[in-house]
Amino acid sequence: MSTSLAIGVFDGLHLGHRALLERALARAREASGRPIVLSFDPHPDVVLSRGAFRIRAPLTPLPEKRRRLLAMGVDDLVVLPFTRELASLEPEEFVDRYLVTPYAPSALVVGEGFALGRNRTGTVERLRAIGRARGFEVEAVPLVQRDGGPISSTRIRDLLAQGRVAEAGRLLGRSYELEGRVVGGEGIGRSLGYPTANLRLHHEKFLPADGIYAARAQWEGAPWRLAAMSIGVRPTFDGRVRTVEVHVLDWSGELVGRALEVELVDWLRPEIRFESSDALVQAMGQDVAETRRRLGPEARGVTT
Repeated sequence: MSTSLAIGVFDGLHLGHRALLERALARAREASGRPIVLSFDPHPDVVLSRGAFRIRAPLTPLPEKRRRLLAMGVDDLVVLPFTRELASLEPEEFVDRYLVTPYAPSALVVGEGFALGRNRTGTVERLRAIGRARGFEVEAVPLVQRDGGPISSTRIRDLLAQGRVAEAGRLLGRSYELEGRVVGGEGIGRSLGYPTANLRLHHEKFLPADGIYAARAQWEGAPWRLAAMSIGVRPTFDGRVRTVEVHVLDWSGELVGRALEVELVDWLRPEIRFESSDALVQAMGQDVAETRRRLGPEARGVTT
């Protein structure tokens, strides 16, 4: 059976990545073959120190990336450990060792600026020449433009770092999502009349800027519910540890121990220190009201 291969880091699986992956899926269907994604970990820029100061936690940790790719229809995600030795291979050697021998692809789908191998000499044109000699075609997918520029993982990460989750969501093609397990906390939210679920993320994942967000939450197949979410250190109570806390609107019950998914839909306000608990409670009430106003029960079929 022939194989359609897509190669890239695909951190975020944003709309640009999806355009590339849809082409790989289409090529596989045309050839009655298997669509396979080949990716790298850790990020090549970290290993090669290319702007490493900008590379932080991933937008899509490997388990999430695999889940999303399989949901798209990809047969398998193959992750190559990225090393300097791998990066130093001549393009022909990389292709023979990691593409032709294990998969004998009929098509290779990459982004238009993709390059691999020693000094990034395996450009699209060189890969096309290699492919002609080895029996596969190379298709380069153009960058997808949105909101005034090309979509990239770096651009999305920068938006999230400013708390601009709605804009990041437009580039992702979905709301940015956090997944984790609810753990016991200090009960401060409950004592103030706004109980919160303290979320411990399953995997290392990029966190947006500290602040308060309008969100949606879901657990164990239950309906999506409106939520107000806080990321930060709780400065009103002299906190030092960064936490993720979720207040589910119009719901009471025990969430500790459950797996929780949270979609960050919109930014509400920065995290600030209040002079009193009463002032904080008033602000929390405003956050809940604003969440209702911005999202509303009609959005995504959420339950209130």
